[in-house]
Amino acid sequence: MVTPSQWTRNAKHCHALCLRLDGPVDAGLVAERFASIAGPGELWAERVPFGAEDPASAQRRARELARPVDARRGARGALIEYPDGRADLVIVAHRAAFDGPALRLLATAAAAGGPGPERSSARTSGADHVPAWGLGDRGLGHYEPAEFRVSLPSGTDRDPEGWKAALAAVLARYEPEERLAGAGILFDLDGFDSGDPDSGDTGEYVPCLAPPFPLTVTVGRAGGLRCHYRPGAVSLPVATRFVRHLVEAHRTAGKDIFDEAEREQVLALGRPSRAPSTTPRRIPEVFAERAAERPDAIALSDEDGQVSYRELDRWSARLADGLRAAGVTPGDLVGVCLDRSAELVAVLLAVLKVGAAYVPLDPAYPAERLAYTVEDARLAVVITTHNGFPVSGGLRVLTPRELTESHGDAEPSAVGGADEAAYVIYTSGSTGRPKGVLVPHSNVVALVDATRDDFALGATDVWTFFHSVAFDFSVWEIWGCLLTGGHLVVVPYWVSRSPEQLRDLLAERGVTVLSQTPSAFAPLTEVERTRHDRLPVRLVIFGGEPLPVRSLLPWLDRYPETRCRLVNMFGITETTVHVTAETVTRWHALAGSRSVGRPVPGWRVYVLDESGRLAPPGVAGEIHVAGAGVALGYLRRPGLTAERFLPDPFGGGRMYRTGDRGRLRPDGVLEHLGRQDDQVKLRGFRIEPDEIRSVLAEGTGVVAAAVTVRGADAASRRLDAYVVLSEGTTAAVRERISRILPDHMVPATITALPALPMTANGKVDLAALPDPVEAVPESDVDDEPPAGVDGLAGELLAVWRQVLGFAVGASDSFWEVGGNSLLAMRIAAAMRERGLPPLHPRALYLNPTVRKLAASLTS
Repeated sequence: MVTPSQWTRNAKHCHALCLRLDGPVDAGLVAERFASIAGPGELWAERVPFGAEDPASAQRRARELARPVDARRGARGALIEYPDGRADLVIVAHRAAFDGPALRLLATAAAAGGPGPERSSARTSGADHVPAWGLGDRGLGHYEPAEFRVSLPSGTDRDPEGWKAALAAVLARYEPEERLAGAGILFDLDGFDSGDPDSGDTGEYVPCLAPPFPLTVTVGRAGGLRCHYRPGAVSLPVATRFVRHLVEAHRTAGKDIFDEAEREQVLALGRPSRAPSTTPRRIPEVFAERAAERPDAIALSDEDGQVSYRELDRWSARLADGLRAAGVTPGDLVGVCLDRSAELVAVLLAVLKVGAAYVPLDPAYPAERLAYTVEDARLAVVITTHNGFPVSGGLRVLTPRELTESHGDAEPSAVGGADEAAYVIYTSGSTGRPKGVLVPHSNVVALVDATRDDFALGATDVWTFFHSVAFDFSVWEIWGCLLTGGHLVVVPYWVSRSPEQLRDLLAERGVTVLSQTPSAFAPLTEVERTRHDRLPVRLVIFGGEPLPVRSLLPWLDRYPETRCRLVNMFGITETTVHVTAETVTRWHALAGSRSVGRPVPGWRVYVLDESGRLAPPGVAGEIHVAGAGVALGYLRRPGLTAERFLPDPFGGGRMYRTGDRGRLRPDGVLEHLGRQDDQVKLRGFRIEPDEIRSVLAEGTGVVAAAVTVRGADAASRRLDAYVVLSEGTTAAVRERISRILPDHMVPATITALPALPMTANGKVDLAALPDPVEAVPESDVDDEPPAGVDGLAGELLAVWRQVLGFAVGASDSFWEVGGNSLLAMRIAAAMRERGLPPLHPRALYLNPTVRKLAASLTS
């Protein structure tokens, strides 16, 4: 019995021919001629009782045409004889033995005599390739091919070279990176000048019993196209669209694959489902409306207390007066380097009220980076409380207190319009040194207006201010909250680094809207699984990093979609925080979806190839963003601005080249495929580390994952993976991913960590990951504590020695012996495992020795 897999394996390499033979036929002679070429016993004859035109005869011929043969046999034939003396000669051949011209010669030699063909060595490469753009229903068990035909206008040129050129033009748009290599498509030109069996007046030619590729197109003798496709690899809409593009490319001699109507349809896929409803305004103007509506409502709260909207409005006004007294005028850039606090928010609002733009500086940044930003932005004023802030030239450093105590006589100047810069955030990238991105007021207001109704943002919401002010996610947190009348809870830095304390803060303050990077949310999810009470969070916004959606299943178990909405948002600083939004459901999580949704109202998305042409739906390219969120450009970098901020040829205005890879699905949903510059070539294979990270994060017990590429040259380059485990071992992780990923994508090492190091922005800090080395054997570490060190101090000392891997003294400073934030998290995890008091990272910073830490924890 032939199994479906055997049928498919042979059928996709076979083609068939049926020739009508008129007049009396000598079956024995035909069999003898056929056997001299194909082998004895490969043709048999059968007399049927019905005529050649009877439906039963058609069914008989169809069955013979559909029976494949393997490469060893090469060909098989059947002679169906009818009562009127006519007969049909059906031959099925494997392409490895008989190509198109050879099949024609074999048929004519068997029917009428003459020289027969020699076995050929034609091979079909790439037959098992599944195109990424196929979007088929994989895994449904289909093996029967499907087909359809397309009529062409009369007079259409059948020249093989013209169709080859058209195919090349289409493939260049569908698979631009690989071009024609492994494209997964066979354009069968077994006709025309090469001896197409269809070129005669009679007979029937079947170019493939099953498509040799997921999508196989044949030019027929009547000028039409026949398309075979595998439903398990290519869907009918994709196959139909591909053939339509092929016809258009042939019509335009390869100049384009879209006609005008389809071009508009593709552009519509990247537009939002709702029209924008916003008016360009300045941030302080919108804030003033919220303050007037509910002046006594809480606007801000931090460790020091609460601030109402009226109080925040007056506080920021006093600070604005101080800035004017200090000489700050509309259009100036003002540096702000303050810890996360209510005071920081008041200062930011004050800068905007003056008509200036704020340049956020994270106090945790190295002095060199702070100095670089001051110099590059040409700042004249910086607001800070940090004594160690690097001062040079004519820089004036002021504290918020000094501003509120200033009593200048300067009258408020007329501020600029909504299109003036509200802030300048410095962002790193592949271009070298950090560069400042100028974002106007109108962009921020448009973002809030675009999401307010969909997310039901309003006065009853309590938000977190979790992220560094130098990370544009904070723009969303601060102004998304205050411009919709919500209550903004400032999360202290130390709490943001402790998932246990963050969870407690969320519960205590009744937080309803939480914004998180996936890296920061993973440990919070793990802590949440150990608690019995439920959080009031109704909306979680993810951004900043690709989201491994399967890692959200534990959260969805506790918080169903009807109770808490999870939204994955894609965006970049240059397009004002967010561009698209996708509500993540359990279905998305189970499917491992890479979707980031559709553009928010006012934003537009294009996926373009290297030549700036629209990519077909489902085909990967570079994501470009246009519309309300496009920034003004890079501060004092006209060359870089011109390179990245381009004229929008499709909708007017400007668009931004993101450097991200993605594809727009036919349903209008954008899939994010990682950074263009993150792709690496390893042993000849193009690899996306983020794809490996996603597979790692999907495993049971894997809380978080990261993947790095190490090695100075091609010979030594390798992949190293890091995982945070709630259960299981790295061996189990390796065993699972080895069943999913090809060998060249399986990391050389998998290292377990108690937590992944994060940057100040809450993203994984790849540079801070430790070397993937073997742990120090316990026998190499002296576990005996020194005299006089016992109790909690003795247990702490044992933990330190275990984590650090060498003997350390009870009075040695953790930071001076090589400790870092990652090792601090390891120590906290090891203490939890031993049942010791919980360790907040801040406690270790303030008490860096075992003796001091033990005393602090005891008290």
